[in-house]
Amino acid sequence: MKKITPILLQTIFLQVVLVLIGMVALTTMLWLPLTEGRAKTLSLVSIYADPLIIYVYTSSLAFFVALYKGFTWLSYIRQNTVFSTSSVRAIKGIKHCAIILSVCIVIAGLYIRIYHHREDDPAGFLALCIIGIFVCIIVATVMAILEKIQHNAIDMQPHHE
Repeated sequence: MKKITPILLQTIFLQVVLVLIGMVALTTMLWLPLTEGRAKTLSLVSIYADPLIIYVYTSSLAFFVALYKGFTWLSYIRQNTVFSTSSVRAIKGIKHCAIILSVCIVIAGLYIRIYHHREDDPAGFLALCIIGIFVCIIVATVMAILEKIQHNAIDMQPHHE
């Protein structure tokens, strides 16, 4: 039987947090379009056929892939194989997903800024876009640093994958 260590408990806790974040994000994505003001007059198909909703759902794939890669990376930590090429690939995947997501957020913000209705005020949406972009950039930067550290540690090991 495996000995329960603080690292084991922490990684399990973080994996549960990642699963909960994914569930909340998915629930929000499915529920939020139904609560929008104009959704009351639209059919269910019309609500989800909106080009912006389709774009958000497509762009969210990068978010969910990053969550999966984070879950996988935490598994490597729990198995004590954090200094392996698979672990570096997981971190690199998270970094790439963060970059892709930030580009998708920029495109969505530009779309709303250019094509919004004149009576609508896009300031709130654009503020959320800016916050999302900064978060993605921070995640990508941290993952790039972590990738470099792990890659250097692997290079220093006498035997590696």
